[in-house]
Amino acid sequence: MLDIKFIRENIDLVKEVVNSKQLKSSIVDEALVLDEKKRDLIGKVEELRALKNKYAAEKNIEKGKETKTKLQELEPQLSKVEEEFQIAICKIPNLVSNDTVVGKDESENTVIRKWGEPRKFEFNPKDHMELGTSLKIINTELGSRVSGARFNYLMGDAVLLQNALHQFAMEVLLKKGFIPVAPPLFINPDVYVKMARLSPETEVERYHIDRDDQYLIGSAEHTLGPMHMDETLNEKDLPLRYFAFTPAFRREAGSYGKDTKGILRQHQFDKLEMESFSTPENGLKEQDFFVEIQEELMQALEIPYQVVSICTGDMGGPDFRQMDIESWMPGQNKYRETHTSDYMTDYQSRRLNTKVKIGDKTEFVHMNDATAFAMGRTIIAILENYQNEDGSVTIPKVLQKWMGKEKIEARN
Repeated sequence: MLDIKFIRENIDLVKEVVNSKQLKSSIVDEALVLDEKKRDLIGKVEELRALKNKYAAEKNIEKGKETKTKLQELEPQLSKVEEEFQIAICKIPNLVSNDTVVGKDESENTVIRKWGEPRKFEFNPKDHMELGTSLKIINTELGSRVSGARFNYLMGDAVLLQNALHQFAMEVLLKKGFIPVAPPLFINPDVYVKMARLSPETEVERYHIDRDDQYLIGSAEHTLGPMHMDETLNEKDLPLRYFAFTPAFRREAGSYGKDTKGILRQHQFDKLEMESFSTPENGLKEQDFFVEIQEELMQALEIPYQVVSICTGDMGGPDFRQMDIESWMPGQNKYRETHTSDYMTDYQSRRLNTKVKIGDKTEFVHMNDATAFAMGRTIIAILENYQNEDGSVTIPKVLQKWMGKEKIEARN
């Protein structure tokens, strides 16, 4: 969340950002009204507490009782207003970087650069489902019968391909000093709110376990981010960089009718995610570093892609700057998102109370998260870009040592 003092001093700027993220500026006014009410009540309560202590020292029982009664009336009011204020300020999104384009939706995102040329096929390329079905490595029909729509089975070489991608990414990230983590797949509601990933608007996307009042995570960073909650880190230890390979669970509530064929948009998928904690001055460099890693991984796979700067109307509320990588999908004849990189500044750490001591000052750390590989989407890109006329798929050279072969061919 934003610092309320900053909001008070920069009302017009904050409202401008709120509008650019397609939200109503009235949420700023709501937070400011509650902030003023809260500060007024705090002043009155503190004054009464001081009087109560004074009357206790003077042994003035009558005045003490009178003051206590007033406190009993005001303290619940203060608690209620503080709770309402916290909800209100959490609705206000993060600011945006100077190089983020103001735009209404994804149509106004900006392609920054491209790498690689889409392959020219001498035959009509198939999409990943035609390939996956004929190779007997993807089965969405069985997934649907067992678990419902938007679930699938990966089988045989698709599983080995996923494992190879995991091993490859892990090898790269370990060399760069990242710490591997196996985090929980469940998260408590209050921590999810602190991560700015659970709100009345986003709750519909989450899988809630009623009996335990917990949520299944939608991505590994949801439980990587709170690892240093209520801690003060040392500057010399930063940046701290972690990665985790986990399932991700998403309802895809707003995607009715989109990408229903295949494994591009599923309720459950596997993903390798990066997370970092840095000093404020290095937060933007850290995001650029994450994007460099994403490009390194895709270039090693030799899959054409484009780097896209996400505009204000398409980016997440907590994001200060969002960059995506879209990979070429021959079966769809277009680029599709395979990677995201989110720079949050101190928007999450302020909620999580994660700080860093820099000299004689203590500041909130800056946080970044980014995709290394979203497995399903990367498998799609490999199958479609590396397909052969006979229906087989050549395995990218960088992955062959983990696959133990050069091609995926149909099983008998």
